[in-house]
Amino acid sequence: MRVKFGDAGRVLFVLCLLYLVLYIDRVNISTSAPLIKADLRLSNTELGFAFSAFAYPYALFQLFGGWLGDRFGPRLVLIVCGLVVAAATVATGFVGGLGSLIAARLILGLGEGATFPTATRAMATWIPRAQWGFAQGITHSAARVGNALTPPLVALLVGYVSWRGSFFVLAALNLVWILPWIWISRDRRAKAAAEAKPRPATPWLALTLRMLPVTAVDFCYGWTLWLFLTWIPSFFYDSFHLDLKGSALFSTGVFTAGVVGDLAGGLITDNILKRTGRLATARRTVITVGFLGAFAAMIPVVLVHDLSFDAIFLSIAFFSAELIVAPIWSVPMDIAPDHAGAASGLMNTGFGVAGIISPSVFGYLIDLTGGWVASFAVSMALLLLGAVLAGFMRPDRPFVTPDITLSGDVG
Repeated sequence: MRVKFGDAGRVLFVLCLLYLVLYIDRVNISTSAPLIKADLRLSNTELGFAFSAFAYPYALFQLFGGWLGDRFGPRLVLIVCGLVVAAATVATGFVGGLGSLIAARLILGLGEGATFPTATRAMATWIPRAQWGFAQGITHSAARVGNALTPPLVALLVGYVSWRGSFFVLAALNLVWILPWIWISRDRRAKAAAEAKPRPATPWLALTLRMLPVTAVDFCYGWTLWLFLTWIPSFFYDSFHLDLKGSALFSTGVFTAGVVGDLAGGLITDNILKRTGRLATARRTVITVGFLGAFAAMIPVVLVHDLSFDAIFLSIAFFSAELIVAPIWSVPMDIAPDHAGAASGLMNTGFGVAGIISPSVFGYLIDLTGGWVASFAVSMALLLLGAVLAGFMRPDRPFVTPDITLSGDVG
């Protein structure tokens, strides 16, 4: 597929860096989890609470952060978010117990909460509509590159500077995208595109009701993604008695499959749209196939206890689940392009709520049952539910803003 973005290509490149770094910041704790758990003397249930702490402000700021992106524009909001994320990552290296670890995770969730809705606002402004799927696919593919890089990177850093020192080093990586974003977002042509027309005030109630089916689907997807992001390194570490480097190696293999899945999902959904002209077909088909493929791939994982076998099928499951990402993130732009930040924030609230519940429930079930099967089974049930709920999304029906006076606010 030939993709041309012109000047917007630079914006897309920096957004890819943003997604990559944010997921390094998000996943680094799961790689270090066995060491943090031992050092701070935490149970799996307590560790799950710490994982979940990130998602409380993250879920809240899906709504508020999306509005901020629409109201004040991507430039300022993303700069502030990046600085908060860097501060939270540094704070994680100083934690002394469960309370301070939870506090650091809360700050991280606060910083990351507005980033994806605001980045979606930027894509809706600068990326051609026919290539929204590709844009979402490649940025989230960069996020999965961050997933794949984090386990070996953290394992390497831990060997040299300890798990605490690894967080200090990773905090500095935020400058990798903040500095070029400050530069690129000063471009007058980019600012002119973002400020080309006034946008109507956000009709929250009507938009929330319109996005509710998409939010429910995103919750089902998010439950499984949080499983992978927070517990898969520990799964390899505990179930097969690997050391940190061994669990990092197998975790990287699983996360790499997600890189391919994200990019493939974006290309496939855009290709279907180009061939059929039907938004509902282009988005819902890929999402449904992703859910069902992930469900099928999880069946062998719960039935067979073999390191290589489980690693292969977890990789297939993650690839399938990541097919969902590009089309589901395109849906808010399809439905409400003038409110893309708020609409994507409403959708990703489902992901945030899943992040509150999934890691804690997963850790509790591990402690309760002494194994991983029950936790995987719950995720599989939600994968099936997501496939069913996908049929209720209507990206082919644009949201009509109620007849209200346009505000003078521009991004």
